[in-house]
Order: sequence, then C-alpha cells, then structure tokens
Amino acid sequence: MAESTEQMQPKKAFGWAARDSSGVLSPFTFSRRATGEKDVRFKVLYCGICHSDLHYIKNEWDKDFASSYPVVPGHEIVGVVTEVGSKVEKFKVGDKVGVGCFVGSCHSCDNCANNLESYCPEMMLTFGSIYYDGTTTYGGYSDIMVTDEHFVLSIPDNLPLDGGAPLLCAGITVYSPLRYFGLDKPDMHVGVVGLGGLGHLAVKFAKAMGVKVTVISTSPNKKKEAIEHLGADSFLVSRNQDELQAAMGTLDGIIDTVSASHPLLPLIGLLKTNGKLVLLGLPDKPLELPVFPLMLGRKIVASSASGGLKETQEMINFAAKHNITADIEVIPIDYVNIAMERLSKSDVRHRFVIDIGNTLKSST
Repeated sequence: MAESTEQMQPKKAFGWAARDSSGVLSPFTFSRRATGEKDVRFKVLYCGICHSDLHYIKNEWDKDFASSYPVVPGHEIVGVVTEVGSKVEKFKVGDKVGVGCFVGSCHSCDNCANNLESYCPEMMLTFGSIYYDGTTTYGGYSDIMVTDEHFVLSIPDNLPLDGGAPLLCAGITVYSPLRYFGLDKPDMHVGVVGLGGLGHLAVKFAKAMGVKVTVISTSPNKKKEAIEHLGADSFLVSRNQDELQAAMGTLDGIIDTVSASHPLLPLIGLLKTNGKLVLLGLPDKPLELPVFPLMLGRKIVASSASGGLKETQEMINFAAKHNITADIEVIPIDYVNIAMERLSKSDVRHRFVIDIGNTLKSST
C-alpha cells in the first residue's frame, strides 16, 4: 500500500531543548521526519529523566562524548501509537509503546545479529546522534516521536505508563547484568550499591528473581526504605568497618550503581571466590582498581550498558508480570529545570517523570 501524501510529510513537533552547556531547557519547535514505511509515530505521554540527560545537556562528558546543541533529551519514552507505515507489522494505532536509549543500528554486525544492538559500533542514540538521513536525533522531552518499528517496544496494558517509563533505561540497565552475569538464581546473594534511580530497581528485579539482596549505602537513613519498602534482606553502611568486616566473602555478585568516585577495594572484599563486581555508574574520574585481591579470589570487575531490543522487551514483560515499576515523582514540563537542579543534588526518590501528555503544549 502506498503511503498517503499527508503521511509522507514531515510534521512539526514541540519540545524542550538545551541550547548550550548551561543546560537550561526551554521551549523548542522542530520537525519530525515523515512516517516511513517501517516507522511508528506515537504521541508521547510520559518521559523519565535519566541522570545521563543531565550530564549531556551540561556537556559533562565532553572528553569522551561531546554534546551537540540544541539537544532535546529523553530516552525513557512512552506513549500511544497515532500512525504506522505500510510495512509495519508489530504495531497498530492505539497501541501503548515505548522507546529507550537508542533508535538505530547497522543491522549487519555480530552484535546486531545477536540482539545486542546497544553494543553496535554504529548504534544511534535517541538524542544527540546523527540519524541515517543526516539529521540529529531528538528525544522524548517532546510531544511526538517517529521511530523505526525495530526500536519500538510494546508496553503491556497492566504496566502503568508513568512508572513504567524509567524501565526503558534504568530498568534494562540493571536487568541486563543480573541476567548476563548469572546473578539471577534463587540461591544467589547479591549486593546493590546505591539506592537511587538504578539501585532501587536493581533491588526490585533481583527480589522478583528470587535472589537474596543486601543494599550497600553510605546513608544509614536508607535502611528502612531498603528493607521495609523495597524488600531487601539486609543493609550495610559502607562507612561502617565492623559491618563490612562481618560481611566479607558473602556476596556472589554486586551491582554498583554509584556514579560518584568511591573505593572499590571494600566491595571486592565482600565478594566470594569467583564473585563479580559490575559497575553501572559513570564516575567523572577513573577509579583505582587493586589487582591483588582480584587475583586471590579469581574475582571479576566488569561493566554493562543497556540491553538489546529482545532483552529489553523481555524485561518489560517480566516487570509487568511481577508488578515492577519505578518509584517516581511526576512533574509538569515547566518544572524540568528545577528537577535537573534537584537531580544534581540527588534530591529525588527515585526518578522524575515528565507528564508530557498533559503539560506540554501540543504541536498539533
């Protein structure tokens, strides 16, 4: 079926963008591409605020990943399909959908062939990348998205869209290493360092997998939340040497979600022989890694990025089955700059989600 003339036309979109490294966001009008034959167009209803949004709008990764402006952030995007291309097979108008961290890849490398699009050398991020047609990708702080159906995820009806949005980055970022590194077995004991946007979801997913979980934090006042609200089995204060000493050699693995610089040696000591320390945070300075304690216990320090599309859909379905959502604070779009300031101070429990559908002026 040929595309209609109206469907082939680019459409005006409205969002909020940062124009420079001050990171201040303000209203921004731009164009979304025409809905191609394999594209899904959807109305954005909610978009989570990831810590990487803050880093990017302020160009804080300039040495490794320089920002380009203007930038419309957002890669935890959910909404409802309004239009599909003639060759779209998986979605129809009215479906609930989501888009996560990336919107394109080469489709021909080994990573793509093995459903690891997130590791494709030509992977295109949801915002700040150059798309196939030479245009810059704009993210979910906007009213509409147009995305190739391969990179669109199905959201089950029983998964709330607002609390489900952060799963598209924070959720898969913790789910993927739990699965890949084999830390998802009921007889496992896993530590989670940090109780922020990633950490609280790591606890929820690990507990749903039947794993025994110990939360490790610098803040003693997070113990009640970790155990009573999130269901962790135990809690360690990382500055309490007596608690750390008593827990030495008890963990099969650790999911470390902290982005601030912090010592790794105490965490390595908590691992059993063959234990795995998985780093998910992105500190702005290199961490010191002592090799001797790794060697003595045949321990592994690793890292992990977002999962591929197949695994991300698996994660969403798992979350829907086990009623896992992020703990969120829903905000209007005009609060976004205050939210960024609060996020920089870790003043959120545990994820901001922008109510795009009700608070962003529509381009239509």
